Amino acid sequence: MKSVGFIGVGVMGKSMVRNLMKAGFSVAVYTRTKSKAEDILSEGAVWCDSVKECAQNKDAVITIVGYPKDVEEVYLGENGIISSAKKGAYLIDMTTSDPSLAKTLHSAALEREMFAVDAPVSGGDVGARNGTLAIMAGGDRAAFDACLPLFEAMGKNIVYEGEAGCGQHTKMANQIALGGAISGVCEAIAYAKRSGLDVKTMLDTISQGAAGSWQMSNVAPRILNGDLNPGFYIKHYIKDLRIALEQANIGGVELGMTGLILSMYESLEKDGMGDLGTQALIEYYDKDAKKP
Repeated sequence: MKSVGFIGVGVMGKSMVRNLMKAGFSVAVYTRTKSKAEDILSEGAVWCDSVKECAQNKDAVITIVGYPKDVEEVYLGENGIISSAKKGAYLIDMTTSDPSLAKTLHSAALEREMFAVDAPVSGGDVGARNGTLAIMAGGDRAAFDACLPLFEAMGKNIVYEGEAGCGQHTKMANQIALGGAISGVCEAIAYAKRSGLDVKTMLDTISQGAAGSWQMSNVAPRILNGDLNPGFYIKHYIKDLRIALEQANIGGVELGMTGLILSMYESLEKDGMGDLGTQALIEYYDKDAKKP
């Protein structure tokens, strides 16, 4: 496997492309706005003018786009990946998307003698940059094994989760757990502020004990520095939590905490904060503190 088409060069995708090129893969890219890809084009990525061109004659095609509707359009639309890629190609969707759509793509790919893998990631912009993403994959085991060199160029914790859709279901579980972690960090910071504590000292103390988490170690410092730039967008996290709740409803599972956290993020999005990072949840608590 040598040639890769990569569609969706955003906050995370750009670093993932860089790591693939460092590992020796030839990478062609397509994104809606070419100017956003100029830096990686200067580093060796090859520009394509369309999804079709990016998918043609590639050993593998990787996508990381915004929403399930974007995934569906990119794969199943006119001149989409499935109608453009060559027989035997591996189609890897790394978007956090709907598990049901992952199953649809898997079946559609097999009909054209291609192999689809749903492989959403976790780790944000830092994990993408450092090549340490967690990658949770669903699909046929043989397809996962064939794609492993690609995954190893981008991540460290790489796990085959099961049949098509299982990667997306695992990512939903990740997003559910993440909500509790980030809200817990924000609530601890809000409490510390109201109690007159030195917030950094407090975090340094509790992060070494049972309360420690990836969010506390990596996201809390951004909050303290006033850095609300996206490692992962609020608007995309809202999308993820809505999918999780839809899937939970299908399975008859009650996710009370997830619903509450979703409502908090939706409140921030209504206030125009959807393009900030998930750590901007602190704004919800700060806003609440200013109420009379």
